[in-house]
Order: sequence, then structure tokens, then C-alpha cells
Amino acid sequence: MSNVLFDALFADHIGSEAPFLILPDGDVWSYQRFLETAAQYAHVLEALGLEVGDRLAVQVQKSPEALATYAACLQAGVIFLPLNTAYTAREMAYFIENSGAKLVLCDAKAETALRPMAQAAQAQLQVLNGDGSGGFTRLAMQHPKSFQPRARSGNDLAAFLYTSGTTGRSKGAMLSHDNLLSNAKTLCDAWRFTAQDVLLHALPIFHTHGLFVATNICLLAGCSMRFYPAFDAKQLIQDMPMATALMGVPTFYSRLLNDPNFTKSVTENMRLFVSGSAPLLTETHEAFESRTGHRILERYGMTETNMNTSNPYKGERRAGTVGFPLPGIELRIIDEKTEELLSQGEIGMIEIRGPNVFQGYWNMPEKTAAELKENGFFITGDLGKIDAQGYVHIVGRSKDLIISGGYNIYPKEIEQILDDVPGVLESAVIGVPHADFGETVLAVVVPRSGVTLRESDLAAEVAQKLARFKHPKSYQIIAELPRNTMGKVQKNLLRNTYKGFFAAQ
Repeated sequence: MSNVLFDALFADHIGSEAPFLILPDGDVWSYQRFLETAAQYAHVLEALGLEVGDRLAVQVQKSPEALATYAACLQAGVIFLPLNTAYTAREMAYFIENSGAKLVLCDAKAETALRPMAQAAQAQLQVLNGDGSGGFTRLAMQHPKSFQPRARSGNDLAAFLYTSGTTGRSKGAMLSHDNLLSNAKTLCDAWRFTAQDVLLHALPIFHTHGLFVATNICLLAGCSMRFYPAFDAKQLIQDMPMATALMGVPTFYSRLLNDPNFTKSVTENMRLFVSGSAPLLTETHEAFESRTGHRILERYGMTETNMNTSNPYKGERRAGTVGFPLPGIELRIIDEKTEELLSQGEIGMIEIRGPNVFQGYWNMPEKTAAELKENGFFITGDLGKIDAQGYVHIVGRSKDLIISGGYNIYPKEIEQILDDVPGVLESAVIGVPHADFGETVLAVVVPRSGVTLRESDLAAEVAQKLARFKHPKSYQIIAELPRNTMGKVQKNLLRNTYKGFFAAQ
């Protein structure tokens, strides 16, 4: 039998000296060097007693060795569980216990804090540092540089990705070999990747964007990645003339635009800029195109499904939208209460069905049943609409919907108006408790550098364009919005900060 995902991603690269990872210091990992390291790691996993279907929890710094651990898990049939490097030991304790991880891989700096957590969950612990050193690497050096992949079918699990858990305990989304492979193939074709491409890879690899989108696409195409431990605008600008593509989050693009050295000539060899994981401001779209001549391609995905939609490679990339459903993926908009299909232009719940949709939540059958329907459609929790040209618009999260005095209010509608006000950098609109209305609208606004915003000016702009019941009752002007590591605004933190705002007045 074959090993579906490993065979598809790596079989053609065995013995290849073509460059796979190019590091900032000039070190180059060929495909063969990468596969030899992964093979040694796979041997270590089995030597430590991990069997097919066991889980490996990984909280390590981004490095070639960290990425090779993913390949090792695929070979050994071990389920790969990458975890955010910002998680505390207390948070890690939940993931280790909930996943039933048999082995935890961490940085030496976290070893003292994590060892008792691992022991409590009856898991082993090994160290893999960002520079490739550590006990795990020393063990690997004792093993052969080839490994016979264990048989894995398309339905077998390849990885767990835990949701961010902003409204409760994080859920472990179970992703199969076919889930990951089908999506990578679709994207590789949709975005026209070939062996001649060089991707600037500055994303983390504990998240679907940097791991399953960027990495798997490059492996399928057989191209190279300039591989950075973190985003560094100056480094990317320096290397961009030697690359063809960049996948990033909105913060990448705003920071590039803030650097005067980021010019059109820097981007002349580039063919594709992709953005996702958080909404991209229309102004950023326009400023980027004006500066470089390139129009950013925005897409829509999530932990449970990888990528669902994409603006076209050829054709109009429309700012404020996430394009069209990818080939083989169905997207529909339904009424959340009646579950009836909604007409074009109507706002409702987005549901997704396709080979990319996950297998359910680990050890949470009730959550799985509530969000993954028997007909195969996944309830995304995102509100959206489809316009007359078929472009998908994301309006917001269902949990962010504000119900004030019986009226439904969509934050995105208000945010779009505020973001267009001169002097406004960005905004976030939330619902907060209110004695009369149940909850009411509060806007949190970030000014541009050196600009002083007045609440009266913001209110006047909104008053001209929206019905009165949608008007924020207060405008809070702050220096920056709280964000997670992927650039998403953490509205749950804002709601917590301002939950007593009107009660105190």
C-alpha cells in the first residue's frame, strides 16, 4: 500500500539536489537533504515508541528541522499536531492532554515548564531548538537517512489543528491525507505554481496558511522557498528580486508599504501576492497596486477546511471580496434559523462542502454533529453573501453579529464606512451590554499616525450612510487593535474590555 500524502508530496523529490529551502544566512537545503533529515526523525519517532495513529505535539521555533518533523510524521503515520509558539505552559497542558499526545517536542527554553505537563499526561518530551540542536536531533543522528513510509490511505488522519478557541475550549480539527492533498492540488493549479517558482515564506508553520497551503503547494510544484524564521520587511525587500511569489497576512503588506525601499522595481520578478487569514483593507489593496502594479489576490479559508475560495489568477481580483469557490468546493448561504437557501445578495451563514472539509473534532462528537451536517456541509460560523457577479463577501463571524433592540447589525457594514473616513487607519465594531437594548454598538477606531480623530466627525460620517439603529453609541479611539499571531483582530478581547462601558455611565 501507498502513503497517500507523503507519496504525492515527496516521492518525486527523492535523490533530488534541487534547492527546497533557502535560508537568510545563505544555507540551502536540497530536497534530498530535507528528506534525509525527515527520514532520521521518522526513525526516532518509532524508536520512542510512537505507532501509526499516535499524536506528536510540536511547539518549536520555525526552522527546516521543524518542517522536517512534519514530513517525518507523514512517513511514520504519526498525526502531526503543530502548536502556536506563543501558547503558555498552562495552555499547552490542555492540548497535550486533550490530544492524547504520546510525545511532545519543544524548545529548550520551555522544557522546564512543559516537562511536568507532559508527565501528567503520560507523554514523553524531547527538545528541538530553532537552530536545529537538541536531544531530538542527537537521537536522529544515530539513525539511517532513509525510511520506508508506513501505509496510509486518503481517509487516514494526517494532522490535528486546534482552533483558536476565542469562545471556549479549543477544538482539535482532524484533517485527513485527502483533505490536505485535494486542497494543495487545487491551489497549485489555481495559482499556477511550477518548479520555476520561488516562494517567500515568512509565515509561521503552526498554522494552515504557512504549513498546509504554502508548503504543500511548493512540494507539489517542486519549487523553492526562501524560508524565514519570521516576517522581516527589509529582508523580504532584499530577496524579492530573486523570488516569484509571496503568501502573507494583511500586516505583511501594510508593513511593506511603510518601507520607502519597497518600490515597483523590487517587485518586477514577482508574479503573485496572496493575502489571507484576516480581511485586507480596500485601501491596502489600492495602495499596493498603485505602488507596484500588482493586485493582491485575496482568498478565504479556515482551520477546518483549508482554502475554500479565491479571487481569480486571471481576471478581476475584487477588493473587499474573497473571490469564487475553488473547483470541487461547494459554497452556499443559508438562513441560520430556517436553514433555507438565501437569494443572491442576502446575508446569511456560509456553509462549505468538498474534499477539503475536515473529519470532525477530536473527542467532541456533539460539537462535530452540531457543525458538520450529515449531508457533508460544514457550518463555518462566518456570515457572508454572494454578489451578482458571483464574488463571495465575508461580512463577519456569526458570534460577532450584534442584536440591538431586536435589530440585526453586521459590524462589517459599519467598519467599512469608518475605514473610509480620512485619518482612520482601521476600526473594529463590537456589541456590548446595554440596559435598554440588550446590547448596543460600540466602535473602536485606530487613527493614522499623527492624526487626531474627533468622535463627532466619525458619528457624522456614519449618520449620513446608515440607519439610526446601526449607529455606534460610542467611539473609542485607541493606538492599535489587539490581534492574534495571524493578524486577526481579537474582538473577544475588545468585548471583554468594554463590557461594562455603558453600565458605568
